[in-house]
Amino acid sequence: MKQTISFITLGVADLARSRAFYKALGWRESSASQEAIAFFQAGSVAFGLFQREALAEDAAVPPAGSGFPGFTLAHNVPSEAAVIATLDEAVAVGATLVRPADKVFWGGFRGYFADPDGFLWEVCFNPFIALDDQGFINLP
Repeated sequence: MKQTISFITLGVADLARSRAFYKALGWRESSASQEAIAFFQAGSVAFGLFQREALAEDAAVPPAGSGFPGFTLAHNVPSEAAVIATLDEAVAVGATLVRPADKVFWGGFRGYFADPDGFLWEVCFNPFIALDDQGFINLP
């Protein structure tokens, strides 16, 4: 398997609410979106929002489930101040602050918010991994 991720698709309870939330964060929806799915270009990865029940049906799994899903999404920023500003921005448009920004033992700075469906987003400044001019991670 080639080492790449093409799409991250979240199964959401209310597609209209989630679509509005991400747009309020300043994300631009792709013209490839349809009534039943929203697409956003997120760097080299496509990010999708799809009704939870429909996504579960497509994968042939039950839609029930709650609590920690076993993963987080991450948004890296160029400074500690940008971590705080991004968390504030997310909360202002409906996110729940899960963990306020603070220093991490390994030298970084991070905080967490949950989107309207409870998906966890880490907002992180990592002084050891550079972002390029477009804000993309470049691993060594």
